[in-house]
Amino acid sequence: MSSIPFFSKETYFQRRNLLANQLPNTTILLLGNEENSINFKDNWNVFRQDSSFLYYTGISVAGLALIIDTDTGEEILFGNELTIDEIIWTGPQPTLQELADKAGIKKVEPTNQITKYLKGNVAYLPTYRPEHSIKLHHYLGKSIQEIESFVSVPLIKAIANQRSYKSDEEITQMDLVSTITSRMHKAIVLGAKEGMTEHEIVAIGQKVLWENYANNSFQPIATINGNVLHNHYYGNVFSAGKMLLYDSGAELQNGYCGDMTRTIPVKTFDTRQREIYEIVHNAYSKAVSLLRPNIAYKDVHLAACVELVEGLIQIGLMKGNAEDAVSQNAHTMFFQCGLGHLIGLDVHDMENLGEEYIGYDNDMKKSTEFGLKSLRLGKKLEDRFVITVEPGVYIIPALIDMWKATGKHKKFINYDVLETYKDFGGIRLEDTYRITSNGSQLLGEPLAINYKEIEEMRR
Repeated sequence: MSSIPFFSKETYFQRRNLLANQLPNTTILLLGNEENSINFKDNWNVFRQDSSFLYYTGISVAGLALIIDTDTGEEILFGNELTIDEIIWTGPQPTLQELADKAGIKKVEPTNQITKYLKGNVAYLPTYRPEHSIKLHHYLGKSIQEIESFVSVPLIKAIANQRSYKSDEEITQMDLVSTITSRMHKAIVLGAKEGMTEHEIVAIGQKVLWENYANNSFQPIATINGNVLHNHYYGNVFSAGKMLLYDSGAELQNGYCGDMTRTIPVKTFDTRQREIYEIVHNAYSKAVSLLRPNIAYKDVHLAACVELVEGLIQIGLMKGNAEDAVSQNAHTMFFQCGLGHLIGLDVHDMENLGEEYIGYDNDMKKSTEFGLKSLRLGKKLEDRFVITVEPGVYIIPALIDMWKATGKHKKFINYDVLETYKDFGGIRLEDTYRITSNGSQLLGEPLAINYKEIEEMRR
C-alpha cells in the first residue's frame, strides 16, 4: 500500500476534529498495525493498516500511533524513522513529518516518547492483534486482562457513528472497488471451464485483481461445495452437474473493500438447481425492494427469509405457513446465517469494535438464537450506510441428520424430500448497496444475476 494519505489533509483534520469534539477531557490513543510475519521475521504478509487509524490519518505505514488530546487539541504522530540498514532494502521513503503534514498533523515524536503524553482519561479501542495488547500493557502499566476491561465504549461509539456514514468521496471509492469486484466475478462467470480445479478458477479472478493493483478484501471462497459457508479449499474439480459458488472482493490501496457472490453452473442449471436459484434470487429481490432509511435490517432479513420459505414450500422442501416457519426459526435449516453486513474500510465494517455497537444499538439488541445470532446488522438503516445483501440456501447433511433425529421443526420441514437433496450443495447471491435518502443504489458495475442471464453468459 502507498504510505501517502489518500484524501486531502482537510478531510483527515475534519474527521479527527469531529471525533475530538465528541469526547471531551480525553486522551485518544489510536494504534496502527505492525508488519506480520508468515514464518520468519522478514517474510511478511501483505501489510494492512488498522482501519480506524487509516480513517483518521490515511497513513499506511507500520509501527505508528496517534494521540489526540481533546482538551488542548494537540495531535501527535508517533513512530521511528527508517535506519540506513532499512533504507537499503526499502529505498528512500517519506519521512514521518512529511506523512504527518499530508494528514494535517503538526507534531511528530519517536515511539519511546509516547508514555509522556498518556495522561488523564486515556481512551483506546478493543485489541484484535496480540501486539496491540502488549503495547497497551507497556504504555499504560495494565495487565493484559485489565487492558480488555478498560476499552473505551464512548470511543467505540463515536468512531462507529462517524465511519458508518460514508462521505461522497468514500462512496466514489466504494463504487470503484465494487466495479473491480464485479469484473473479477464477470471473468469467473465467463472463464470457468468444466474440468478446471477451483484454484485455477480463483486464478482467473486474481488476474483481474492484480491488473487493477488491488488486494483481496478477504480470502476468496470458490467452491463446488457451496453449503460450506467459508470454504477455502481449492482442490476440487468443476465438473458436470456441479455449481461453483464464488464469493470474493477487491480491496483498493486506500483500504476500501468490495464483496460480491455469484453461483454458476458448468453449462446450465438442472431443474433442482434452477428452482432453488430462483428462490434465492426472489429473496434477494425482496430484500433489495425494502432497502431504505429507517427500516430495521433485521426486518429486511426476516422478509427475505419468508420469501425463501414460500419458495421452498412450493418445491416441497418445506410445508405449513411461511411466516410461522420463520417466526419459529425453521428456515434456518436452509439459511443459517445473516442477510448482510456493513462494508467500508473493512469487508465486515468495524467488526473488530464489536457487533453490539456496529450492527445493533440501544433499540435493537443482537439475538442469541441459531441463525439470527449470525446476523451482523440488525439496526435501522440510514442514508449513506453501505451494506451487502446476500441471501442463500445451504443444504448441510450434518444439520439434516441432527434435526431429523429429534424431529425438530417436522411441522415445517419435509425430511423425506430433504434427504434426496443431501448432495445439492448451496447457492448464494450477493451485491453491495448504498442506502440513499429514499431507497438504495447498487454500487459498482452491474453483473448478471438472473439465472437466464447467467446461463447465457456460461454459453
